[in-house]
Amino acid sequence: MPHYRVSSTSSAPATRVWSLLIDGRSWPRWSSGLDELVEERSSGLDPHGRDEVGAVRAFRTGRVVTGERLTELVQNRRLSYEDAFNFALKDYRAVVELKPAATGGTTITWHGTWRMRPGIGWIMPFVLPRVMQRMADDLADYAADATG
Repeated sequence: MPHYRVSSTSSAPATRVWSLLIDGRSWPRWSSGLDELVEERSSGLDPHGRDEVGAVRAFRTGRVVTGERLTELVQNRRLSYEDAFNFALKDYRAVVELKPAATGGTTITWHGTWRMRPGIGWIMPFVLPRVMQRMADDLADYAADATG
């Protein structure tokens, strides 16, 4: 099964990184790879930015909209999700883990697995690790800037 594991470190505390992760509306602000949260294709979004297990967050990148369902939340430590709808991947599962960094701040580790769909799916093992590294780096940088 294809997989990726990426990591980035932020000077921000885990509480700040966590607040960005659980707020689906914040993702397009901090992620350079997401254009918008598509609210009409999302469900269960918390109006106060604290999405819960079961919420589906739909994101648009270019003309493509993908959806992910939150499956586990461990406050300030771990967020897990799976694909709700995705044209290129099936059985996608990802986990974002937050741990105190040795030098202070927070280490963000993002890892996931999936099965390929026919067609575009063959390219995902080459593309997805880079995309997810950028997501982790964007989150780390935005959280750090937001604390300063």
